[in-house]
Amino acid sequence: MKITDIQAHVCNARMRNWIFVKVLTDQPGLFGWGEATLEWHTRAVCGAIEDLKPLLLGEDPTRIEYLWQTMFRQHFWHSNGIVRGTALSGIDIALWDILGKVTGMPCHKLWGGPVRDRVRLYCHLGGGRMESFYETDVGEARRFAELAERAVEHGFSAFKCMAVPPTLPLEGLGPVRAAEKCVRAMRETVGDNIDIMVDCHARPSPAMGLQFAKALEPYGLYFLEEPCWPEMPEALAHIAASVSTPIATGERLTSLDQFHRLLTLRGCSVAQPDITHCGGLSAARRIAALAEATRTALAPHNPQGPVSTAASIQLGFAEPSYVICETVHEDVPWRSAVVKEGFQVDLGTRTVQPGSAPGLGIELDEAEIARHPFEQELPQRVFYRDGSVGDW
Repeated sequence: MKITDIQAHVCNARMRNWIFVKVLTDQPGLFGWGEATLEWHTRAVCGAIEDLKPLLLGEDPTRIEYLWQTMFRQHFWHSNGIVRGTALSGIDIALWDILGKVTGMPCHKLWGGPVRDRVRLYCHLGGGRMESFYETDVGEARRFAELAERAVEHGFSAFKCMAVPPTLPLEGLGPVRAAEKCVRAMRETVGDNIDIMVDCHARPSPAMGLQFAKALEPYGLYFLEEPCWPEMPEALAHIAASVSTPIATGERLTSLDQFHRLLTLRGCSVAQPDITHCGGLSAARRIAALAEATRTALAPHNPQGPVSTAASIQLGFAEPSYVICETVHEDVPWRSAVVKEGFQVDLGTRTVQPGSAPGLGIELDEAEIARHPFEQELPQRVFYRDGSVGDW
């Protein structure tokens, strides 16, 4: 069995272009799907996939670790940057899909079988109107409460939101009180039995991140995500040691050594590798081993397309430290037309039970993908009140 081609199929899904990776073989009807979605870098990732292709053509697709090492270590530059790392990730996911189909087993069976009966899902409420945060706008808090109530009505027992605004390296109490008001409104609306996560999007400085963490501590967050830049693990460790709220980070880390340093420093209680960026399922399993060794929870970052979600769910059934799966269910109305999933979501509890379909357990409709061709993503820009450039 040999790899005969590697294709990138781009599908525009409003705020991002999904990049689906198809690895074909010389066996009739045998191919695998992966995902390499990277917002605002679609053309670069597709080019990186083409750059990696010559290394893999003619190779046995079931030699997954060998091919991973080849993609990572060859061409002189290690593939731990975001563009090449994402391209590698998409191909790696597709190779696992192929191996599952060859053996007739879902991926989690290849890794030793399920360690749990179900995987819990959570949704994302989105962010707020940035200009209103600084005035502690009551209407904004009410809007977050309404979105939280809607998520619970849809069956979710956990949700995430971006209730923390972008701030200068140092600001007064205005944005802190605004975030607190939004989180308080959500907690009062949904009660204590619903888990709330707040994503700071790495916008704050360490000083402001600590202020937000302390202000939101009374509301019992499931976790506080990226209270400062992920490149600052010492600062994350300081924030984590200063509050009882679990700190989460990792979606922008792309190598095993970065996660090793983060977890060694106790920079988080929740590791969030993105399977489509960190090196695919092969690397995610190594990161999961680090998480297990340090008793760190695993909750992969997953706001992308349906292949990424399927990969995250397969990982969730196989890894003991995995606690919850991020999911997107209302990004585009035709999402279900693109993918046929081999697992069922219990809409009452928003949990998934393991399926028996081989590989990732999904089928993609290439005709439907082609109906949504590439579109340039809209620029997302943030500026502080003084006109300086902020973090989106």
